[in-house]
Amino acid sequence: MTLYIFIALFNGVCIVMSRTLNGKLAQQRNAFYSALINHLIGFLFLTVIVLVLNQYQFNLTEIPLIAFVGGIIGAFFVVINSYVLPLLGVMLTSVFVICGQMISSLVIDTVNGIQNQNAYLQLIGVALIIVGVMTNFTRQTR
Repeated sequence: MTLYIFIALFNGVCIVMSRTLNGKLAQQRNAFYSALINHLIGFLFLTVIVLVLNQYQFNLTEIPLIAFVGGIIGAFFVVINSYVLPLLGVMLTSVFVICGQMISSLVIDTVNGIQNQNAYLQLIGVALIIVGVMTNFTRQTR
């Protein structure tokens, strides 16, 4: 279990590094260019991995169309992050992204009928995070 925790923490580091690099590229060009480069390089990297491992055999016609929506959402995510990160900074962007993830996860679980006894506590936690960040942010801008 400890290994998985470290992998998840490393994933968080990779996300912040990726956001920072994409934000810098977006400042030099624009957010859409940054997202295009991000996904093009990612596609090439994963293609090489798949070819090297030679384990993956799939038929594109067997993949449901809804599965491709994840790629669109991922591209949209990179564009938004690339645009917002230079304006808000890495910390604020990350906190708001995490708050958005917590809220949408709670909504999805509720819609899917997953009972959560801590839903109100989670909403209060998200609200406190947002209020804390906004309080800190408004103090810095004065």
